[in-house]
Formats: sequence, structure tokens, C-alpha cells
Amino acid sequence: MAQTTQAISVAPERSIPIITWLSRKNRGWYLVAYILLVLLTIWTLFPFYWQVATSLRSDASTYAKEISLIPTEITFEHYRTVFTSRTSQFPLQLMNSAMVAVGTTLVAMVVASLGAYALTRLRFLGRAGLARLLVYSYLAPGTVLFIPLFVMMSNLGLRDNLFGLSLTYLTFAVPFSTWMLIGYFKSLPIELEEAAMVDGASRLTVLRKIVMPLSAPAMVVVAVFSFTLSWNEFLFALVLITAKEKLTAPVGLSSYIVADVFYWGQMMAAATVMSLPPLLLYLIGQRWVIAGWTAGAVKS
Repeated sequence: MAQTTQAISVAPERSIPIITWLSRKNRGWYLVAYILLVLLTIWTLFPFYWQVATSLRSDASTYAKEISLIPTEITFEHYRTVFTSRTSQFPLQLMNSAMVAVGTTLVAMVVASLGAYALTRLRFLGRAGLARLLVYSYLAPGTVLFIPLFVMMSNLGLRDNLFGLSLTYLTFAVPFSTWMLIGYFKSLPIELEEAAMVDGASRLTVLRKIVMPLSAPAMVVVAVFSFTLSWNEFLFALVLITAKEKLTAPVGLSSYIVADVFYWGQMMAAATVMSLPPLLLYLIGQRWVIAGWTAGAVKS
């Protein structure tokens, strides 16, 4: 009688997916990196969330002894007060900030393009020293510069003047923008410019029709940088502008502090609206901004 032997198959022991994933090479470090990135993201976004949450709370819940992390009652009264109140100057302040920021951005882009092209393509005495001087002038703190600039603008009759404020902002927008464009212009092939000049194009034509279109990512970086700094600048605007109808939005935020009373709801509503233009500008040009920051970083 034949004896039938039945093979007994032992099912493999199932392992936990996360353990298998971590057991591979360097996966533990990846997990640590992801955890740190998540914590850093929360650390970065929480102040903005708290700003928005405070702007949506009622005054009663804002000044309560205990404040919930998520608003229990949402109100838009603070936004209505900021924009529709007869005594509110915030819409006018937003317009003043927009005029100064846009004007500074446009002039900085033009001046920085001309300066960067001259420093990269033209040969003249002191070119390297002038390029370094641009960086040093940008690194000078505003607390050192605001007194000389105050005296200068007073002598020129440009105090309480948005045009004078824009000129002041160019002192920090142009140096960095020029330095940024220098690195990008160096990465562009000079053969394209030489071919255009052989065909009769001038230096300005080459800059306008060849160099600047090819430098679109760097130009977007310059625009975002100049606009953001001009939009958020506080010190120079506080010193040079005293007329209420000429105040910019960052200085206008201080008007929501009266003696020892802080109108947190209105202040956070105004601050939330102020943060939207730079945020939208960055989101629209994010792809070009990232390309502009990294371009020219590798020396060919």
C-alpha cells in the first residue's frame, strides 16, 4: 500500500510593511528627514494660520481667558471694519504700498539689468571692485542708513513723498538685484550676443531682445525680491512718511495699537490682506523663481 506523503507548506511569516521599508538601506534616515520636514512645515505655517484664525475670531473669543486652537465662531466683522469703516485708512495705505512697491520693482529691474550687463560684458577699470561694493552696500543695515537718508531726503524736499520713499527702497533693491543678474548673465552664451552685434545690433538692443528674454527666471526673482521687500518695509517708511494720507500699509498696522489697547482682530485682518500680494506673486512665478535661484550657481 502506497503511502502518500503530503507536503506541508509553511506559509512565510508576514512582516509589517513599515518594518520592511525601514530595514532597507538608509530608509531610517529618510524617515527622520520626513519627520523633520513635517515639523519644520508646521513651525513655518502655524504663525500664518494663527494670524488668519485671529482675524476670524470675535473680540469676545479673542480676549477670553482660554482660546481654542480652531475658532468656534467665525466672523468677518474685522475685515468689514478694516475696509469699510469711515475712519479706516487701510485701503489708501494698501494703494500707497502698491504704488511704491511696483515703482521700485520696475526701476530696480531696469537699473539692475543695465548694471549687471555692464559688469559682465564690458571691460573697464575697477569692475571687480564695483561688483563687490554692490554686495557690501546691500549688507549695510538699515539702522545705519536711515539717518543719512532722512537728512538727504529732507534736503531734497522728498519727505512725505512716495517718490522719495521709492528712491530710498532702491538702495537695497538695486544692489542685490544687480548681483543676482550678474551670476545669471555670466551663464548665458556670449556667442548669441556677438552674432547679433555682427548683424548690426547695439548693446542695448542685444540686452533688450536677447539677454533679458533669456534671463526670464532671473528677472522674475528680481521682481519678486524687490516687490516683497518694498511691500513689507517698515523702518524707512516710518521715518520718512508722517502724513496720514501717505502712510504705507506696514506702518498703518501700528495704528491698531492705541496706548495699551491692541485691536488684534483688525490688525490680523489687515496683516492677512497684506500678506496676499507677495504670496500670490510667488505662487504665480514659483517655477521661474526656483530656476532663477539655482541658475548660474554652477561655474562652467
